[in-house]
Amino acid sequence: MSFDLKKLYEGFRDADTVLSLAEQIKQLAVDLPEPMQVMEVCGGHTHTIMKYGLKQLLPDNIDFIHGPGCPVCVMPKERIDHAAALASQPNVILVTLGDMIRVPGSKGSLAQYRAQGCDIRPIYDPLDCLAIALDNPDKDVVFFAIGFETSTPMTAIVIELAEQRQVNNLYFHINHVLVPPAIDVVMADPAVKVNAFIGPSHVSVIEGAKIYRTVVEKYQTPVVVAGFEPVDVMESILRLTKQRVAGIAELDVQYTRAVTEEGNTVAQAAVKRCFDIRDSFRWRGLGPIANSALQLNEKYRHRDAEIKFAACLPMTPIDDHKACQCGDILRGLAKPKDCKVFGRGCTPQTPLGSCMVSSEGACNAYFRYRGVK
Repeated sequence: MSFDLKKLYEGFRDADTVLSLAEQIKQLAVDLPEPMQVMEVCGGHTHTIMKYGLKQLLPDNIDFIHGPGCPVCVMPKERIDHAAALASQPNVILVTLGDMIRVPGSKGSLAQYRAQGCDIRPIYDPLDCLAIALDNPDKDVVFFAIGFETSTPMTAIVIELAEQRQVNNLYFHINHVLVPPAIDVVMADPAVKVNAFIGPSHVSVIEGAKIYRTVVEKYQTPVVVAGFEPVDVMESILRLTKQRVAGIAELDVQYTRAVTEEGNTVAQAAVKRCFDIRDSFRWRGLGPIANSALQLNEKYRHRDAEIKFAACLPMTPIDDHKACQCGDILRGLAKPKDCKVFGRGCTPQTPLGSCMVSSEGACNAYFRYRGVK
């Protein structure tokens, strides 16, 4: 029995519905006490906004501020250098997700190291790590794991399977980061004018909508957890506008077809079995953030690539290219077209910064859907 995938999204791309929501927003926005600056934390929302021209449908007193919700974009150069150093070791196979291959480190991207002969393998399913390790018992296989709360459970499952099957040549370089601490850093900056949030829904599928409740209470800022289709985003903007007009701040879930208050407790348990919270992790553009990332716990410390290969890993923090404004973009202080090298020295083919590399990066979205004037 076949299933038509269009049934999952077709109604959520309906042009008449989008236009109807836009008209309701325009009528309501007249009563906004101040301009509404909406941060869509997730890069998936950024691409929906750009691809469907949603900003152009909204009144002038509603604007989007792009946030740090792209796991590739927030990876600092020294972590990319870690991956390059690991791949350069004899008898090491480095495995990572596809977008990481092209992110520039201080001495080049992983794609360049691969061209020089390093065994670097892009994958889209973390379970492939197990097969690669089993097929290469004479090699050390290192999974350079990235992602927010959404992808962390899959890494946990791979770790547990490696242990159960005694795949002793598989190691993990953990770069899983957490959304709420990054939101705290954004909101603590007095230059940031965010007064409403579209919450990353895939993160909430795992962790539940509850993780944004402290944001609402601490900053008195409404959060609507939204789906990724244009109708989802526009309905969420309408809900945020209603809250701002009423002078209230609440946590609201628009994406009820996938998100609950508590989230996926089975996935949460898998993460707790494998990881501890790291004391600090340096984010590209945001700097060191306390308790904002994960690390392998004591039970699985013997699989930690940062311990096994510590002698070859550079430890010095490395800032972005001086001409690149990825840091300001990730903090919500600039937009891609504010950057002088956007679309000129920095393109998807020749990226200077991570925001242009990732398929969820804000610069990539602007370049893809609006081009360069």
